[in-house]
Amino acid sequence: MQVSGGHSRQRKVGLGLALVSALTFGGSGVAAKPLIEAGLAPLEVTWLRVTGAALILLPLAWRHRRLLTRRPALLVGFGLLAVAGVQACYFAALSRIPVGVALLVEYLAPALVLGWVRFVQRRPVSRAAAIGVVLAVGGLACVVEVWSGLSFNALGLLLAFGAAFCQVGYFVLSDHGSDGQDPADPLGVIAYGLLIGAVALTVVGRPWGMDWTVLADGADLAGARVPALVLLAWIVLVATVIAYLTGVLSVRRLSPQVAGVLACLEAVIATVLAWVLLDEHLGAAQVVGGVVVLAGALIAQTSTPKAAAAEPVAASAPVEGEREYTAGG
Repeated sequence: MQVSGGHSRQRKVGLGLALVSALTFGGSGVAAKPLIEAGLAPLEVTWLRVTGAALILLPLAWRHRRLLTRRPALLVGFGLLAVAGVQACYFAALSRIPVGVALLVEYLAPALVLGWVRFVQRRPVSRAAAIGVVLAVGGLACVVEVWSGLSFNALGLLLAFGAAFCQVGYFVLSDHGSDGQDPADPLGVIAYGLLIGAVALTVVGRPWGMDWTVLADGADLAGARVPALVLLAWIVLVATVIAYLTGVLSVRRLSPQVAGVLACLEAVIATVLAWVLLDEHLGAAQVVGGVVVLAGALIAQTSTPKAAAAEPVAASAPVEGEREYTAGG
């Protein structure tokens, strides 16, 4: 009975963290779009986002510096795939194919995660998770109104699939870090992942050519003039730091496949927030699609979570003296 109760608590905490992660990740576009309209390039906003978050978590990186020798492959993989890869591939795809198509392809990641679990790891996949993926992908097609601007630019689609595969890396590596008798503390993994991602994005984004004066001015949000630095602070602190922390912790309490389906809520949240704050139209098909995505997420969360660890991840590393972060993204 105690084990069952522990699993139940792990599920509830994991679901709460996954929902917060989806909410915070989904809210990034609402703050980023005014900055882009004010004169910053999408990749420049991404660089500011990741680099700012990396600087904030720099003390954590120093505190968990042993990870550099213990789990270097995990840190590099997380930084290049889960941070830099997703962002760079997605924004590069947007320059060649419609936003809706790129978003839908990227969020095929939950289906790809199921394929990884079933055929690479050779682990069983629950029927609930599989049904949830099908419903979530179908609902996303309606949310992004994929039929409104189909374009089959080969390179654009290839880049969008690159973003999807990098998204798979995010879920798989988040789960992989908890493996073994000496698991990697999630705080350290995220801190170094953002640092490595920032370095990679510096090469791609070339921020030295950025118009820094945009940050000293304001941007239009919901008909109001908002300081650009306030929007940037939201993107860095909420849509990146909290989003990654709660996302990784949710994967460790649920499973990559279940957390992946719940992440589809990000697209729904992004669409609703854009409707409310940016006055972007929300059609009937998008409302129906959002309901279908929610149904898929609800079905997927009934899937049996991974076995809970005997004690919290951070508690397994008393030398580093860090309690596991449970922010309420």
